[in-house]
Amino acid sequence: MSDSHVSLVTGGAGFIGAHVVKELIGMGHRVVVLDDLSGGFRDQVDPKAHFIEGSITDEKLVEQLFSEHQFTYVYHLAAYAAEGLSHFIRRFNYENNLIGSINLINAAVRHEVKCFVFTSSIAVYGALEPPMKENMRPMPEDPYGVAKFAVEMDLYAAKHMFGLDYVVFRPHNVYGEYQNLGDRYRNVVGIFMNQLMQGKPLSVFGDGSQKRAFTYVGDIAPTIARSAFTPAAYGEVFNVGADKPYTVNELATLVMEAMGMRGEVNHLEARNEVAFAFSDHSKSRKVFGDVRETSLKEGLERMVPWAKATGARVSSTFGNIEIEKNLPASWSS
Repeated sequence: MSDSHVSLVTGGAGFIGAHVVKELIGMGHRVVVLDDLSGGFRDQVDPKAHFIEGSITDEKLVEQLFSEHQFTYVYHLAAYAAEGLSHFIRRFNYENNLIGSINLINAAVRHEVKCFVFTSSIAVYGALEPPMKENMRPMPEDPYGVAKFAVEMDLYAAKHMFGLDYVVFRPHNVYGEYQNLGDRYRNVVGIFMNQLMQGKPLSVFGDGSQKRAFTYVGDIAPTIARSAFTPAAYGEVFNVGADKPYTVNELATLVMEAMGMRGEVNHLEARNEVAFAFSDHSKSRKVFGDVRETSLKEGLERMVPWAKATGARVSSTFGNIEIEKNLPASWSS
């Protein structure tokens, strides 16, 4: 791989982004990481990458970086990915997850980036009948999913107007090392582990019968990293993640077993969320080949030593709620 090729990874200090950076470094890339550290941590960035603290919403900074580094590939993973909370922070959601993405797409077109890899979300499907397939018409039910789908559509338009090649991934319920354990609004595996380490009950919305397929990050980061070098993936959308769904109640039991800690389960008032969400991955297998699927039990066992070494983190509240109406009580205190 030519050393003249430089990859930009937005959100590269965050959870999935930090893993993608490591994959790219291992593939011989020169990597520039742009992250505002709102959900990531500086020490998670591979030391071989060039780190810049800043936001994708800073249009001038984005243009400056593209001019300075002449990126060949862009991996866009930066987002505020609190799906349920997005109903109550609509402006913040669209400024960060949509307008910030457009800043990157504009720069990628102007500087003739070879491929733009975007991590969307299973949230674009909304409440469609699982398993979700890429040929289904997306029907997002929350502003987070709306923003993600809007970026997907903008990439499609940019491809047809300007020739910008892209690959879109729709991961779902990803967990593993580098997850922000202190985020109370997203990533239920990290929330459960953090609550156990703090001696608190595990918070389950509703009766816990919601079903999700939980995806170990180490299974999807390599596919995302190499997608820019897979011409058959250009202009396509891929579900990526685990196949086997579990209820949230089953997850709580497995997390306690992996942590070697018993905890109470506190059933909170049900929130407005999709009850069953998991995807079909046959399209991804056809293009990228069979990808290892780490079992939930094994993935949790891999994550636990990292989580315990990291330690419990204080769960801060989001400070700029725009709409208080119907906000879950556990999120307002």
